[in-house]
Amino acid sequence: MKKQELINKLQDIEWQDFEVKEAKFAIPKSSWETVSAFCNTSGGWLIFGVSRKGKEYFITGVDNPEKIEQDFLTVLRGDKFNKKIRAEAKKYSLEGKIVLAFYISSAYPKDKPIYFNTLSNTFIRTGSGDQRATKEEIDALYRNSSFDKKDEEPTKYTFKDLDKETIRRYRTYLKSLEPEHRYNEISAERMLELMRVIVDGKVTIGGILVFGSGEIVNRVISDFRIEYLEVMGINFANAQNRYDYRMPVQKNLYEYYFSILEKLLKHINIPFKLKGVSRDENQSQVVAIREALINLLMHTDYFSNAKPRIRVLSDRIEFFNPGSLPKDLKYILKEEFSMPRNNTIARIFRTIKLSENIGSGFHKMFYGWMSYYKRKPVVAGDFDYYKISFYLKKKENIKKKVTEKVTEKVTEKVTEKVTEKVTENQRKVIAAMRKNPYITIMELKEIIGISRKSILENIGKLKSKKLVEREGPDKGGRWIVSKLPVKN
Repeated sequence: MKKQELINKLQDIEWQDFEVKEAKFAIPKSSWETVSAFCNTSGGWLIFGVSRKGKEYFITGVDNPEKIEQDFLTVLRGDKFNKKIRAEAKKYSLEGKIVLAFYISSAYPKDKPIYFNTLSNTFIRTGSGDQRATKEEIDALYRNSSFDKKDEEPTKYTFKDLDKETIRRYRTYLKSLEPEHRYNEISAERMLELMRVIVDGKVTIGGILVFGSGEIVNRVISDFRIEYLEVMGINFANAQNRYDYRMPVQKNLYEYYFSILEKLLKHINIPFKLKGVSRDENQSQVVAIREALINLLMHTDYFSNAKPRIRVLSDRIEFFNPGSLPKDLKYILKEEFSMPRNNTIARIFRTIKLSENIGSGFHKMFYGWMSYYKRKPVVAGDFDYYKISFYLKKKENIKKKVTEKVTEKVTEKVTEKVTEKVTENQRKVIAAMRKNPYITIMELKEIIGISRKSILENIGKLKSKKLVEREGPDKGGRWIVSKLPVKN
């Protein structure tokens, strides 16, 4: 973090990755809660030498910065925490006073939970505050620590307890896909042993989830289900009915995959295209949505109290996964990182070519959807979940719609001269949004030099004049600006 970034952050309190402490003479005890919270969630900056009253920040400075810094880093490397913690330290001079900044990285999943003194001192970051983790949240952190092992655990069940019809359908699918595959020449039980679905005669948890009968699956995972809902609105509150369709409970993941995919494909555009002499049913947007479904099945924490959920809304399709991603999304995309939470489930679907192990799933989702709908999926999440949203309207269509909505309200004569009268600050907002449609409120605040409240008021007035419109969510969305002329 650079000095200007620190100054910028001090002007706004809505930063989940930023916490200030006065620490003028000593390290506040609440610092350890923040360290634990940053380690267990997404990391962040802990600042010493700044106090906060309401929405105002005050530079108080640290009286003995060398000692405070050394004491703080020594504790992080000592025995107070259950794991050694690394921190990046920075020193700044602001208003003639010394301010210390420490970046605490998010811990690796295998090291969580991070706590001090006792397990009850496990904290997580919610919004801009530290909260003591509940037992359920601590359990989720522990499950994350054995990220790719849980579904490999054996159960007390054997081959005879599996659903024979599901196994038959699976083998038929494999034979039609790869007639020469070696698994076609051996018994079903031997195939499952070679796939490590059955280990030492016992079916693994992953094997039960994919091939088990409904009764057996529910003995392993109580209240097992994948929620699939179709909602005719942009949310439950907006819809006339809470939902228009809710998929009945299926007996296992194999049944859920095909039942859900059939429903999903009815909600995306699949233009008629030829591939050779037949219709191309494997277009990029189809691949993207199929990868999202497989991704949910492979990465869900099935032992979470939350249930995996797919919602088809009027403007988007949402995939909600209980359980966090193994790495930051940017790292996954850059390095094509692959680490499924459920290795056995991934292996089962990989055998019939419905998933890959080279980390290309997220690329297929992002670039497949982008190639047709001209917009990337939006990913949000926390330490115990993540959600991927696929918006169903093409960007260019939305821009055209916004322009049409504006132009239909003005006459040709007015359009030639001026559409709306705006203030100087509103003109600057429009110019900044045209230059960077993804600009944030904080960036606008810095460019224009007015308060955050004033920025929001000006945007509200521009929206009422139909000169700007927001596309997508607050995080990850973009601004659409009318091309009509404006004047001061």
